[in-house]
Order: sequence, then C-alpha cells, then structure tokens
Amino acid sequence: MYNRIFVIVIDSLGTGDAEDAEKYDDLGADTLGHISQSVDTFQIPNLQKLGLANLRSLKQVQPVENPLGYYSRLHEASTGKDTMTGHWEIMGLKTEKPFITFTETGFPEELIRELEKRTGHKVIGNKSASGTEILDELGEEANATGEMIVYTSADSVLQICGNEETFGLEELYRCCEIARELTMKDEWKVGRVIARPYIGKRKGEFVRTSNRHDYAVKPFGRTVLNALKDAGLTVLSIGKINDIFAGEGITEAWRSKSSVHGMEQAIQACRQEFQGLCFVNLVDFDALWGHRRDPEGYAAELEKFDRNLGIFLEEMREDDLLIITADHGNDPTYKGTDHTRETVPFLAYSRKFTGSGRIGDSNTFAVIGASIADNFSVPLPEGCIGTSILKDLK
Repeated sequence: MYNRIFVIVIDSLGTGDAEDAEKYDDLGADTLGHISQSVDTFQIPNLQKLGLANLRSLKQVQPVENPLGYYSRLHEASTGKDTMTGHWEIMGLKTEKPFITFTETGFPEELIRELEKRTGHKVIGNKSASGTEILDELGEEANATGEMIVYTSADSVLQICGNEETFGLEELYRCCEIARELTMKDEWKVGRVIARPYIGKRKGEFVRTSNRHDYAVKPFGRTVLNALKDAGLTVLSIGKINDIFAGEGITEAWRSKSSVHGMEQAIQACRQEFQGLCFVNLVDFDALWGHRRDPEGYAAELEKFDRNLGIFLEEMREDDLLIITADHGNDPTYKGTDHTRETVPFLAYSRKFTGSGRIGDSNTFAVIGASIADNFSVPLPEGCIGTSILKDLK
C-alpha cells in the first residue's frame, strides 16, 4: 500500500489518435509526436527516464533500456474529448452524452437577453473565438462602455471577459454565477462557465490574469474522490481540479497561477505530511499552447515541467506513488483550435518498484481511480467504472 498517491494531469498531452478518432474528425492527431517534430531541441530527461519516449517515438528523445517505472497508453471510454469528461473518467465516471457546444452558432438570443437582464450589462461578442483575439477585437469597447464580452470555443463553455480595473473582479464573478444558473437548463447546459479576467487599456496590451475561475456542473455521480474523502483521507486538489469537480470529494484546494506554479505546489505538497491523494491539473499546456496552436510554446512548457519533475522525484518518499497522465489531446499542429481525440500517457513511479517497463494499454482512464481506491481499500462508488491495475505496478 502507498501512503500518498500523486496524480499529475498534463492537460491535453495526447499520445496519438485514438481508435475512434475518425468519429471526431481527429484522424492523424498526435499532440506529443507532432510537438517533437516541430522543434529542433526537446530536453525532457526526467520524462525520458520514466519511459515517455518508450511509449511514443520522439525525434530528439531516445527510449531508455531500463525506465524508472511503468508506462502505457489509456483510451477514453466516455463520449467526448473535453476537460470535464476526461477528469471525471479518471475518477470513475463514464460520460455517455457529451456536453452541448455552441461553437458554430454562438449562444441563443433568449439566453443572451436573459443574461443581459440579470447582470445589467450588454453582451458583445457571442461567438466562438480565441481568448486573446477577442480581447484585441473588443477589449477597448468593453473598457469604454462596461459591456460584457461573452464567447465560447470548441469546448462546452460559456466564457465571460472582464477587465479587473474597469469591470471589477467581483462583478465578473457575480455575472458568471448568474450565467451558471441560467445555463443549467438542459437546452443551454454547458459544462463550464469560465470567468476570464484581464488587465490592459488597448489592443495589443491586454493580458489575462491568473484570477480565472471555472463554474462547472457537478459530476453526475459519486467519484473515487468522494469515496476517499468519506474514508477520512486527504484529497488535495491543485490547479483547476476543484473547479472541475465543483468541490465534490475535495478536502483542500490550492489555486495555481500557472503550470509552473502548479508543479511548485506539488513539490510543496510532497514535503508535507498527509495520507491520501494529491490531484494536480496543469492547464497551461492546453490553454496557452494547444488551443493557440503553438508547438514551440508547448515544447518549452514541457521542458519547464520536466525540470520541476526532477525536483519532485527527489522529494518522493518510499511509500509514495506518482502517476502522470492527461485528460485529452490538443495537437498544436492540427486543424482548428479544438481538443483532439487521442490516447493519453500513463506513467507510474515509486521508490518501492522492483520492476519497470510497459504494461498493457487500458480501454478507460478510470483504471487510475480504480487503482487509487484499491490502494486505500475504499470501495468504488456505485456506477463507477474501471478496474485496478495496482497489481501490475510492483
């Protein structure tokens, strides 16, 4: 048994198109592989030692003969390829009906009018857009008029931008809470409403701040997180995990300013005393580099992660287990700006391991949650999927 388990989600680090990628128009997507092909240098020695290059052939990174731990690929069982679907499945829930999106049409006029009435702000935007591009397009107008920028993306999200200096952060949060209430209707139900605060006065100078807040729908069932919390174990969330699960099953939540900060927090958690799970999401890979189709930025972010991973590995104790995975793909070289339906990596390491190497691929992300429950002798909640692979990690 491990006393502490750390699950780190490198948000969007896919490892090649999934078997059903064609259904999602994602045939040929390969986040990790295409990042490697897009840059001249790619230095990830700690991920290399854990077997990442054994899992997926990389241009600059050689496989290792004796990796530190075990590695495999996980295939998503749920319908969809979004953040909530992926994370919920990691902790046992299979989503059958994907969350609704408004990518092609923008939000219905009835919803926009009700949002304007309830918030007292006129809505501008109401289309699918990049967060940085829509600020350059509408930020100056919003600053001058107090209007509210509303937009969506290829995800099931309603995003609201507000300038912290003119619109106000608390006012932005208030408006997002109203939007969350309105979008609980079945025909408008998006997975998340996201507050997107920014600063700046003119086009080219707008900068989004770290005060983002996600208002997610609650998981439709109990997850492994609930079972761990009910058993009196610590469930520490770092990054947007608490938002993704709407606080369900979380005993302590730390907000992160960036993915680098998130790994620094994971290192801090590793130095503390607790028994249970530390669940980490590193969102910048997806938000800053995947959606913006920037493979060079994505590669550089992975190198930053790898440096902190080296520190984390040194801090690990004998009875710790580390699992590194992802929630979906977001190939920065692929068409559009959407997530991509891909397999995700499974890398596991503990000082207790006496073996290493490849283990069989799994047909669901939920093997992670099932293995965590197995480790702590906690029964899986009713309706959860997944089978423990703890016996393979020895």
